[in-house]
Amino acid sequence: MTTSLPITERPAARVPAVARAVSLLDLLARERRPMSMAGLAAALKLPRSSVHGLCGTLLDCGYLRRVDNGALQIGPGVMTLAAAFVASTHVAAEFDALWREVPAPDETLILSVLNGPDVVYVGVRNSARPLGLAFSLGMRLPAWVAGTGKAMLAWLPPEEVRALVPAGATDLDALLADLARTRERGYAVDDGHVREGVYSIAAPVLDAAGRPVAGIAVCLNQATVDADKLERQQRLVTQAARTLSRRLGAREDTR
Repeated sequence: MTTSLPITERPAARVPAVARAVSLLDLLARERRPMSMAGLAAALKLPRSSVHGLCGTLLDCGYLRRVDNGALQIGPGVMTLAAAFVASTHVAAEFDALWREVPAPDETLILSVLNGPDVVYVGVRNSARPLGLAFSLGMRLPAWVAGTGKAMLAWLPPEEVRALVPAGATDLDALLADLARTRERGYAVDDGHVREGVYSIAAPVLDAAGRPVAGIAVCLNQATVDADKLERQQRLVTQAARTLSRRLGAREDTR
């Protein structure tokens, strides 16, 4: 007698048409620009007839829409799915949950989000170690000053950074050069700019499109910092940022 496996144990069966539709949407999400059917077919290495059928179905369902020149881009139907996901996955809640699952260091940990030209702290774990500065929920700092702010700005296009930073607030060319170095190494450093004697290492939390939605940082008493400690804390922060990014839908290759 043949015994069927429970549904949860059955091997996953890949449906080609669904896989192609998802690949098409994923391509448009990554490109973040309208594309013609011919361009989609070439990029996906699919026959134009197949792409025509996929696009017709996705247009009917609201997952694609046409722009003026007939090219296609992500449609409003995708936002319904995205909104449902975002509603169930809040970055601050994930930040709190993370430290219930893995040992948290005995250092101050903070999570902030961009709000205009500032960062706003939405997650805080103050250490018992004295810093001379107590972070609190709702605290605001200029994004180009705070480590978490610089971590997020480094993953934005330069034109967005220029639009965010108020005129005359800082040397924009120097800031953009610093942000380029930050992105290259994967984390930002604040060496006493927020508060003298406080050293922080920060990394961005990215969403599925590779855009920064938050910044996470560990803050250290500068007097206790040495090369080994910096390396350990840098690994901890970047790994925590990757974990939170994955939980928000980011892929490993978005960094």
